Amino acid sequence: MRKRDTLVIGLMLFSMFFGAGNLIFPPFLGALSGTSYWLAMAGFIVTAVGLPFAVLLAISLVKGGVQTIGNRVHPVFSTVFMVIVYLSIGPFLAIPRNATVAFEMGVTPFLDKSTNLALVLFLYTAVFFLLVYVISLNPSKMEKYMGRWITPVLLLAMVVLCTAGFAQLDAPLQSPAAAYESGAFFKGFLEGYNTMDALASLAFGIVILTAVKQKGVKEEKQLTKYTLKAAMIAGVLLALVYVSLGLIGGKMAANGTFENGTAILSSAATLLFGQSGTALLGFIFTLACFTTVVGLTAACGQYFSDLVPKASYKAVVLAVTIVGFTLSNLGLSQILKVSVPFLVTAYPLTIVLVVLTFFSRYFQHSRKVYGSAMLFTGVFAAIDGLTTFGLDLGPLQTMRDFLPLSSVGLQWIVPAVVGTLVGLALGKLGGSSSAKETEGAEMKAS
Repeated sequence: MRKRDTLVIGLMLFSMFFGAGNLIFPPFLGALSGTSYWLAMAGFIVTAVGLPFAVLLAISLVKGGVQTIGNRVHPVFSTVFMVIVYLSIGPFLAIPRNATVAFEMGVTPFLDKSTNLALVLFLYTAVFFLLVYVISLNPSKMEKYMGRWITPVLLLAMVVLCTAGFAQLDAPLQSPAAAYESGAFFKGFLEGYNTMDALASLAFGIVILTAVKQKGVKEEKQLTKYTLKAAMIAGVLLALVYVSLGLIGGKMAANGTFENGTAILSSAATLLFGQSGTALLGFIFTLACFTTVVGLTAACGQYFSDLVPKASYKAVVLAVTIVGFTLSNLGLSQILKVSVPFLVTAYPLTIVLVVLTFFSRYFQHSRKVYGSAMLFTGVFAAIDGLTTFGLDLGPLQTMRDFLPLSSVGLQWIVPAVVGTLVGLALGKLGGSSSAKETEGAEMKAS
């Protein structure tokens, strides 16, 4: 495969990852972390860049991809977990979130106060999802549309905004907010969950592997090689954008208090370019959110059409766009209300599953290890998610608070380790009931 093809696929992957959350959260982190910025941003990059890269690596190393990885816990778990992930990062959460943010940043600033927002949102999302549907119908051309055309334009717009910000914003970093005075790295680590990119990697893996295969790459090691090269390109670009947006947020903190990252970017764009800045920022948000929605729609289409053979790719894409369109008209606040508790629950499970994948051959892919680790992790991740949602769990919540690292939101780590050790012990005592997988599910690197 030519270097140019690898670059284009890497740009396509970047555009699929780079959506609403990727724009919103870094500047807010920068504003709140202040002089603790670099520690906080390091933690953010671990989960917003490093973890998605690790997920893609794990998927590329295992024949059968993420479905096979999940099967190592149990086939039922694999299907249920992946269906929940696809529905969440697809039509029920990430897709409507991106469409709504694109509207709020690209259209709302130019409307009069007397405008019927509900009607305009309806019309905007109708056109938005019609375009998503048309482009998603042909995954083979996504590389052309997104990698060669849309992403370079998006990156150019980002360069203009960030360069102007570095040149004109010279305020020093402020004192960190209370949440970042101690444990800034871990706070940034948890904030990286909000990009949803690790979960998106579970879906995007199949899209990237398909794009590489369409370039004539068939041999397994070569598939892994080129997939990782494309992921490296996307990862470096994401990290550079995060650092740049975070620094803009840190410098803008001297200009007042902001409710969220969108308010920071809106104020910065207006300060730097006047009314033209609002248009530039709206353009950036629209392109970023659109490419992410296209990527997620295509990923859902490929997954569910494979899972349910009677459902064609086109039918799934149509269903995803209709559901995404419908939920987008509920408004952003309702969508975000559900997202954080879900992410707090899903991310620990994803992290543990990926870590186990890298060491799987050392314990013969034992289902006892996978099952025990995921059970222990899942219980405490669910407790954390329900607590985040606002439920008072009484003794369960007290038990959670006693766990090591609970003060930094990582109380699931010790249960995950304990669960893994329990699984290893059960494997030793009961003999190797390892789930010997078919040849198509073995690690390529073994």
